[in-house]
Amino acid sequence: MSTLDVIGLCGSLRKASLNRHALRLAGELMPASMKLDIVEWRDVPPFDGDLLAQGVPPAVAALTERIRRADAVLIATPEYNFSVPGVFKNVLDWISRVDNQPFARKPLALLSASAGPLGGARVQYDLRKVLLYLDAMVLAKPEVFIGMAATKFDAEGRCTDETTRKFVGDQMAAFERWIVAVQRMKG
Repeated sequence: MSTLDVIGLCGSLRKASLNRHALRLAGELMPASMKLDIVEWRDVPPFDGDLLAQGVPPAVAALTERIRRADAVLIATPEYNFSVPGVFKNVLDWISRVDNQPFARKPLALLSASAGPLGGARVQYDLRKVLLYLDAMVLAKPEVFIGMAATKFDAEGRCTDETTRKFVGDQMAAFERWIVAVQRMKG
């Protein structure tokens, strides 16, 4: 089997965000057949129908093409006000407007980390609705919600909690199986 190209999208722009740490942890714990490439999206402009009428902006086109080329997508995102961070939802709104939807039938997994006890559970449920509209093939289980995440990563962003490492590792093993299963379904 060739190496599975997985792109990572972090719902936070902060370089030291808990979710960026979680995304890196997932990449570290992926089976050897998978490789994570964390893709930045900071240059995606606010969605504007007038701008879209002029054509898809270069940052959106580049991100869309990278998603198309990937075998799968892994999203780690914080929860803002019980839902998806506005700037990340903006990225998904742009991608939803392009032709040849790049998320369609694309294997995808979610995880979230938060300073609070719920670990971002509400954001995942809202994000699943958006991704359903985009026709993404979202891994149902195991779900990963990293609560009290600030106590589980050290100052350098390394996970020091063995239980969290196990949950994330288990999800990445299931994600590998899911990617292969979806690829078989697609023929």
